[in-house]
Amino acid sequence: MALLLKNVHAIDPQVGLDEVCEILIRDGVIVEVGHDLTMEKGVERDLGGKVLVPGLVDMHVHLRDPGFEYKEDIESGTRAAAHGGFTDVCCMPNTKPIIDTGAIVEYVRSRAAEVGKCRVHVSGACTKGEMGEALSEMGDMVAHGAVMFTDDGRGVQSAGMMRRVMDYAAQFGCAVSSHCQDESLVGTGQINEGAVSTRLGLAGWPATGEEIQIVRDIEISKLTGCPIHIQHLSSAHGLDLVRRGKQDGAKVTCEVTPHHMFLNEEFIGDDYNTNMKVNPPLRSAEDAAAIIEGVVDGTVDCIVTDHAPHADYEKAREFENAPFGMTGIETSVGLIVGNLVNNGVITWQRMVELMSVNPRRILGIDRVALEPGCRADLTVIDPELKWTVTEGEFESRAKNSGFLGWELTGRATDVYVGGYATMEDGVITDEPIHL
Repeated sequence: MALLLKNVHAIDPQVGLDEVCEILIRDGVIVEVGHDLTMEKGVERDLGGKVLVPGLVDMHVHLRDPGFEYKEDIESGTRAAAHGGFTDVCCMPNTKPIIDTGAIVEYVRSRAAEVGKCRVHVSGACTKGEMGEALSEMGDMVAHGAVMFTDDGRGVQSAGMMRRVMDYAAQFGCAVSSHCQDESLVGTGQINEGAVSTRLGLAGWPATGEEIQIVRDIEISKLTGCPIHIQHLSSAHGLDLVRRGKQDGAKVTCEVTPHHMFLNEEFIGDDYNTNMKVNPPLRSAEDAAAIIEGVVDGTVDCIVTDHAPHADYEKAREFENAPFGMTGIETSVGLIVGNLVNNGVITWQRMVELMSVNPRRILGIDRVALEPGCRADLTVIDPELKWTVTEGEFESRAKNSGFLGWELTGRATDVYVGGYATMEDGVITDEPIHL
């Protein structure tokens, strides 16, 4: 199959590309990037006014499959990913059963190959059942395609166990991704500890519970030589700790979410909106501003969503009984383009680094660039498209977004995975893709 994308503003800092041009694709691979390109037969698309970038990667999502398919499953989750503009996702292992063996990794990958609308990469658990007591079957999982290890959802509590995890992960060339949460400090915390938690009468969750483990895991990374990736960083001091670790030469990277940048504890009001209950919690406005500054200055490596779908009835419970987490994979592009790129806070090139280049490097998955010979995994974005976040917009089974009602500017309109359209003009296609 041949595909010619015309009049598109192609941007890729990896190859120094930033111009309106044409891209010719054949058999899932970019053949030529240039001007006045021709092909004997195939499909032509005029993408005038739109921006094309290497396929976006969300390296922190919860697909909930196996075991919690009533919240989300691999088919609905990857449809949501494609709708959000992503060609690749990395799913977390806190399913039921926990992804802690090669057999479960194989199930997720085979199911994704059957019904997926994007590429699915799998994180394996660090410890059996995410209990923090014994190593998972790490080698077996790597043999079946796991790309990273994490006990996301609670984190490894024992420093000794975390050292053992990193010692083993280093042998396989995999990063360990750390959910930094000292449970002895966090306890039953519901929201950020401070004035808002006091006013609302909700148990506070101190940022120190996150920051202590950031320090611990950076030091263990130095000891073992294993790369450490800090998940969903939420506080200004935590960001400073990562910045200091990088300056010291540690193999540390970090990620942040749109909700930790554009929401804060003040958004939790007297209505006790449980969509605002996330892990780690929304921090102060000062923390959110510091995280954006970390995105600007290069301290932050990746923007992820921590897409955490839940059933309506679960989020309809009292605040302290509702589960943590919000969806985000379908609003991320609009939030980043509208609030950061269009306003000149970051460049398109920086966005591509944060949402495509760096996640691929950290996960150790194939490089994708806008140059001949590279796989045609592509995201097309309309930077001026205005839209309102409503429940009816979502491909995800879940509706627990903290951004419902927001008007966003910028949206992915087309997604190509291996040269095949998974979304075209904003609509998910029924065309099978070859993963």
